[in-house]
Amino acid sequence: MAKKTIKKKKSTKKKAAKTKPAKKGAAKKTSDTKIIDTYDYRSGQIPIKVTIKKKQGEFVPLYELEISVISKTTEMILEKVRQELIKKVSLGIAEISDFKKTGLVEEKFEQIISILVQKYFPDSDAETMEFLKTYLKIKSLGLGNLELLMSDHGLEEIVVNQSGETVWVYHKKYGWLKTNVNMKDEEEIRHYASIIGRKIGRQITVLTPLLDAHLTGGDRVNATLSPVSTAGNTITIRKFSKDPWTITKFLKMKTMTVEAAALIWTAIQYEMSAIIAGGTASGKTSTMNALATLFPPNQRIISIEDTREIQLPKFLHWVPLNTTLPNPEGKGEVTMGDLLVNSLRMRPDRIIVGEVRRKKETETLFEAIHTGHSVYATFHANSARETVERLTNPPIDVPKIMLPAISMVIVQFRNRRTGLRRTFQVAEILPSGEQNVILQYNAKKDMLEQVSKSKALYQNIQLYTGMTPAELKNNLKEKEKILKYLITNNIEDVDNVGRIMAEYYTDKENLMKHVNSNKKFL
Repeated sequence: MAKKTIKKKKSTKKKAAKTKPAKKGAAKKTSDTKIIDTYDYRSGQIPIKVTIKKKQGEFVPLYELEISVISKTTEMILEKVRQELIKKVSLGIAEISDFKKTGLVEEKFEQIISILVQKYFPDSDAETMEFLKTYLKIKSLGLGNLELLMSDHGLEEIVVNQSGETVWVYHKKYGWLKTNVNMKDEEEIRHYASIIGRKIGRQITVLTPLLDAHLTGGDRVNATLSPVSTAGNTITIRKFSKDPWTITKFLKMKTMTVEAAALIWTAIQYEMSAIIAGGTASGKTSTMNALATLFPPNQRIISIEDTREIQLPKFLHWVPLNTTLPNPEGKGEVTMGDLLVNSLRMRPDRIIVGEVRRKKETETLFEAIHTGHSVYATFHANSARETVERLTNPPIDVPKIMLPAISMVIVQFRNRRTGLRRTFQVAEILPSGEQNVILQYNAKKDMLEQVSKSKALYQNIQLYTGMTPAELKNNLKEKEKILKYLITNNIEDVDNVGRIMAEYYTDKENLMKHVNSNKKFL
């Protein structure tokens, strides 16, 4: 792609220059620069190379994005094509602003863009034509270089702080990085925020300077306009993971131990409710995703989220529900509380709640548990003790007598210095409403250790299953063996893990034959 010549018609009396890599200096190692990593990906038809490096004088590593850019001459021709494209489409302000006509706008561009590219670059091959069309679409209707960053599956967050500062990204492996992507001016940031707003039928203006939106792909976007954000206009994009976490990945990354996973799996199998707690970006939703693969296939699951992040195996009987934001007139909002109440009428066996924040939601959640449903929710708290304190004090103020309905609290922790995410605590809720930590993370050893014996969880499992202590112990060992089998055989895709779990619940004897002989099942 990068070495192909893009030719213009002879009648223009100019030849377009060859495409060539941008001279970013990312591939050259100098005495003050250390290359940490390089990798490639594609954004549509545009090939992209990423170089992550540490440069002397910079406090964080740099994320340098290289694309097969177009020479100055060709870029001028493409800008002329873009201007002609806009004129030929002849869009009015009303059409551009009306989100209901977004599809019409894109359709008009699609119809004309191929004609114009063929007109100005008649000798280009099919691959180059697609490259040019993608480039023009991003420049005309998309988010420019932000859209290129959004195609990198290694990123969790993309942040624009102001036009005078480079765009920042949060990398799954390397944490916060400064990029070589810049916004031209504050108007460009405002323009991109407006494009995002139009896609979901909302506006961001001086009168409504805050935008919280969920894109169709699941990505969450927050935008603010000056003077609310005093340094300048901002955009924060939290990317939706296309490769969801599974229990196998958790175990491989040492986020959780096999013993802890087996205990949690047993509690989930026997329909005990749990809260997954932790701070911001500690991995609460990832943990929920991983543990959800342990559900039986013969039960109806309702998930309730702000942003679609839960992704369950296709074998499960699952209905995902999402909240909706109010329209510009303040109407049409559907909250988590609304969905939680509605879900009780949908005959669910299990309910997953993306995040519990307010008193009303929490009351409904506990009501759901007391009416016989297994409920799993995420919650902002840094320990099991803090979870109990936050739940039982204002503004949430749940009576302590109701807390034992939650059998287990799983606390996630993120070390901001190293970026490591770990299961920090596995605790049970006692009949008194107090917490009892069974497993505690030891930071020095980087492992989850047993710090006390169960006083309620094991007894409840035995009560509802009729198992003796010896039988429960054997059950846990059996699950540990299956989890180790998943790791050994690299079964980590969400559907493949789900397939193993489905087999466990429907034909355990057959599964254990494969596990005991370490014979490949899938």
